[in-house]
Amino acid sequence: MSILRKINTEATAQINTGFGINNSDYGGRFINKDGRPNIEKRGMNYFERISLYHTLLQMPRWKFLSILFLFYILANLLFAAVYYSIGIEHLEGITATSTAEKIGEAYFFSAQTFTTVGYGRISPKGITTSTVAAFEALIGLLSFAIATGLFYGRFSKPKAYLRFSENAVLAPFNNGLAIMIRVAPYKNNSLLDAEAKVTAGIIIEENGSTKNQFFLLDLEYEKVNALTLSWTIVHPITEKSPFYKFTADDFANSKGEILIFLKAFDDMFSNTVAARSSYTLKELVIGAKFAPMYHRNNKKNVTILELDKLNSHIAVDISHLWQTEKNEKGI
Repeated sequence: MSILRKINTEATAQINTGFGINNSDYGGRFINKDGRPNIEKRGMNYFERISLYHTLLQMPRWKFLSILFLFYILANLLFAAVYYSIGIEHLEGITATSTAEKIGEAYFFSAQTFTTVGYGRISPKGITTSTVAAFEALIGLLSFAIATGLFYGRFSKPKAYLRFSENAVLAPFNNGLAIMIRVAPYKNNSLLDAEAKVTAGIIIEENGSTKNQFFLLDLEYEKVNALTLSWTIVHPITEKSPFYKFTADDFANSKGEILIFLKAFDDMFSNTVAARSSYTLKELVIGAKFAPMYHRNNKKNVTILELDKLNSHIAVDISHLWQTEKNEKGI
């Protein structure tokens, strides 16, 4: 039986998903593991199709700090070169004799002007040098204002601080099977009214061509009042599931992706935060269940959440739970 025939047509299909249905025009997965869309935009020049503000807010901390330090060093080197080209004699207070020392003095005068510290030992002399120093002070003020805004934006940006398990698992559930995904908060924030939506995007053949078909997956619980511990999001494989009657070979041979979207209310930010991720069917571990990741302490008065066990799963035998074509026909 083909994968197309195995897919349950009674499952809740989604039309307006935001993803294209023509598989031949789609490359790779729909959403990357970090939750960002797997899209590369072209047709416009780089600065028209990118938001520097969003880029600087989203990039890793080490890269952000590296860019700030690199800009600071290069800006001072540029102005030091300008002062040196005008003439060191127009910087009053420099007593250096060697070329290297003169360049160093010009660089540190630039740094003092850029930061508006101005110790006073070295000062500009002449209209040209004074004009450059005044312009550099303006650039320094604007640069630090922008840097401060970016620091505040990164610090105050509402973020879910949620981590998803590396793999989804196919595990026993209520005398049947279920696809399970685990998520846990990893910061000391408090999330309320968490809501999850899970969509399956499956590549199917129809009339000799392949297309993307999307199905909204029913969940055991779509909402929880508070997300303080780990939450295992469960999609029971029932008659309403597109994976109903799937076998291990069907999961192995199918091309598809499970998309998860989660939002919650952060009472500290007083704002709604969101997180998303995805799992290809190749990242679905067949015959496994998640290992417990929280327990009470020795005094039995505190619950301990072991974040390093988020991805831990245990192999289980589910061979007796597969719904084969034989038992479908009553053979």
